Amino acid sequence: MPRLSAEARHRVAFQLNGRPVAAEAEPRMLLTDFLRHTLGMTGTHVGCEHGVCGACTVQIDGVPARACLTLAVQIEGAQVRTVEGLGPEPGRLSVLQEAFRRHHALQCGFCTAGILMSLDYYLRANPDPGEAALREFLGGHLCRCTGYVPILAAALDAARRLREPPPHA
Repeated sequence: MPRLSAEARHRVAFQLNGRPVAAEAEPRMLLTDFLRHTLGMTGTHVGCEHGVCGACTVQIDGVPARACLTLAVQIEGAQVRTVEGLGPEPGRLSVLQEAFRRHHALQCGFCTAGILMSLDYYLRANPDPGEAALREFLGGHLCRCTGYVPILAAALDAARRLREPPPHA
């Protein structure tokens, strides 16, 4: 079998935040670099590059994944969602993002995108979480600024608001 050179590029086509995209990536290009440098999605941050800190978390086919541990070529045909795709429409924040703003659940903001992507998934799967369960879940994310208290408050607030029936128009 012939070996691919490091310069060989492959076309990768997938859905990004609900829209079809296609671009070329080298075989060893990480999804973090592909999103940030090739597609301009700079909300996905590069932290530890070992999958430990969670700053690079995105959703692949609806499930949180560490973009620093995923090769760009692995997402062919997948549905990828980044923090830029959390809002219901451009310029509007999601319920979870609004809760983070309301509770001052971010300071430097470096970890925030990854935490939001994980919590978005978690709150859909667990609409009525307890604080202990949220603490356990957030154990996969490192935040050096907030002490996690406002993040927990925001997550609990968002969960409560998401359970409420929508207001009548």
